[in-house]
Amino acid sequence: MVHNAESAAALDLPPLDIIFGKTASMQAVRNKLERVAETDVPVLIQGESGTGKELAVRLLHSLSMRARGSLVKVSCPAIPHTLLETELFGYEKGAFTGAMSTKLGRVEQAHMGTLFLDEVGSLDLGVQSKLLQVLQDGTFVRVGGHEARTITTRLVSASNTDLRSQVEDGTFRLDFLFRINAVTINLPPLRQRIADLPILIDYFIEHYAKVFHHTPELLSKSAIRLMQNYHWPGNIRQLENLIRSYVLIGSEEALVAEMMPEPARGGITTDIDLSEPISLKNITKQATHDLERQIILKVLQANSWNRQKTAKWLQISYRSLLYKLSEVGMPEVPPRPLRMPRLVKKSGERSLKPTLSSRPRIY
Repeated sequence: MVHNAESAAALDLPPLDIIFGKTASMQAVRNKLERVAETDVPVLIQGESGTGKELAVRLLHSLSMRARGSLVKVSCPAIPHTLLETELFGYEKGAFTGAMSTKLGRVEQAHMGTLFLDEVGSLDLGVQSKLLQVLQDGTFVRVGGHEARTITTRLVSASNTDLRSQVEDGTFRLDFLFRINAVTINLPPLRQRIADLPILIDYFIEHYAKVFHHTPELLSKSAIRLMQNYHWPGNIRQLENLIRSYVLIGSEEALVAEMMPEPARGGITTDIDLSEPISLKNITKQATHDLERQIILKVLQANSWNRQKTAKWLQISYRSLLYKLSEVGMPEVPPRPLRMPRLVKKSGERSLKPTLSSRPRIY
């Protein structure tokens, strides 16, 4: 078992205290993941995009009895439906025009290891049926072949959609769902684990400071407060991207702008969850809250972040403005402007530091 930061680093993973933080929901995830790793049952990991599902899969594999085997990922939406079957199960020489030699599929490559189906909800029903056979008795047949082959692998699936709704829609097999989710691990969105935000921010700043060979200025308290009040639709991946840009470019103003709500077109709008009964009072309150936030930001920017002038323009007291700034989680001071990346000498030449796209992300 991997239970310390050093071992996690050896696996090219963030320290476990960073992955799981300190919130009760993530500690429950950690406990469940470590316990299920000792078994060989299929696992379904669910969560919104950017919550760290693939990272959880990598950790689960590294903790399992199959850690010495391969972790074979299948990005289900990225493979055309017409090619998915051959990608999964491989094919025999001469199976079709252009099949000049036998090719092993992802299922066979995962023998004695872990097969990871990312966004499993995008698989068509025919492929689900064939994978169901693999899960039932470990057998499959290559495309164009006749011989049944046997493998042993651990299946881990990930989804950011409600698979039970897909079952009701007829796009996902109920028996396949039962097979892939012997254990389900639900990753909470970042907005439900805001207490973990400070350690995540510190980790990403330290990580990318090493990557880009530059330590940025500390984020202001008002920027941190804004981040704590933000809803994070892209979750930890969005946070990582923002910090990555901040370390490289050094513009707190750009970071703050990314978290500001888009101006509503055609009137006041707000996100509405229609999966259950809604409160008109609460929805109206949220819409008003969002509009007020936009107005205050515009007036602040128009007055160069002078709070005294802003209060006069809005015809409210200075104390009321400070309260509203705190209430909506907006910065009380102007964010730091753009800092141009410094040129560094390398082999006698001047060149810019690494670009954002030149470094892999963690989440």
